[in-house]
Amino acid sequence: MNPQLFLAFVGVAVALACTPGVDWAYSISAGLKERSFVPAVAGLCGGYVVHTALLAAGLAAVITGLPGLLGWLTVAGAAYLLWLGVSTARSWRGASFGAQGAGAPQVQANQFRVFLLGMGTSGINPKGLLFFVALVPQFVSPDAALSVPMQSGLLGLTFVLLVAVIYSCVALLARKLLHSRPGAARRVTLASGVIMIALGVVLLAEQLVPVVAGIA
Repeated sequence: MNPQLFLAFVGVAVALACTPGVDWAYSISAGLKERSFVPAVAGLCGGYVVHTALLAAGLAAVITGLPGLLGWLTVAGAAYLLWLGVSTARSWRGASFGAQGAGAPQVQANQFRVFLLGMGTSGINPKGLLFFVALVPQFVSPDAALSVPMQSGLLGLTFVLLVAVIYSCVALLARKLLHSRPGAARRVTLASGVIMIALGVVLLAEQLVPVVAGIA
């Protein structure tokens, strides 16, 4: 594999993983509410392992070979981001991440359920889908010693490793910094909503501008 392409991929992957979104929201929630955030982060990684397996099996080539399908997937993902962002931004005043009182009942979710919820969150995350379908193939070199499926799998697993580290840090910081600071938690909630709305607008603009230009 081309070392320059790989380093460029790592840079893009880190930037994407560090962008607040639904994965961050789930990691923060697990860090604040669960006794251990490991099952949640493992579930998020599990969703991306599934994406990696599908990519290595050639799903990306199938999707990109169907005219217009990727564009519709992008529009659907953008609409989802807009809806989620608006919902998150509207709920920021009522957001509460404060610690429960010592006498409050502690309800521990089943760890396997937490894992499955995390897997579903990353599995349907438009940001993750677009990353694997649209971006990862650009860092695959047909002339490399490794086959295209092996390169795709290596890049995908590299992304999984990066998000495991980053999301664990997000959950840990949430537990340390926000658990007893509801005001800060509300500001983080509002910022996450605004960022998701902005990402949705950008994705929609990328799809609609060429259409409008063609009509004009």
